Amino acid sequence: MNKFFLEIITPEKTFYRGEVECINIPALGGSATVMAGHQPMVFATEPGAIRITADGQTREAFMSEGFVEVRPDETIAFSEAVEWPEDINEVRAREAKERAEEQLRRNRSAEEYRLNRRALQRAFARLRVKHHGDYRDE
Repeated sequence: MNKFFLEIITPEKTFYRGEVECINIPALGGSATVMAGHQPMVFATEPGAIRITADGQTREAFMSEGFVEVRPDETIAFSEAVEWPEDINEVRAREAKERAEEQLRRNRSAEEYRLNRRALQRAFARLRVKHHGDYRDE
């Protein structure tokens, strides 16, 4: 399988840098799969699981909001946060989920609602990645 260069950057660090065969990224409106030779494009991401396939092995990580620039030979992703499952603090993610759910119940304005839905989406995505896609709301 053909490879291309992938770099994933957060405000704190370079999360990933190397050759990959394929990536699947949580994009607004659905996931996007990028392979070598992909048509150039730029798109926004939403919280969810990114799947990186390199050397025949696929690894999953949590990815927050950001954007991706795709070129035929390289892809660069910029995200607020990206974490491998072993780096996700489950207690913190559950607390964030509970806070967001409580704030949604209070729902004071449309803007607060959107912010709290996004926080809840991030918390659920972290928990799903931490538990390899098998997280169920309790």
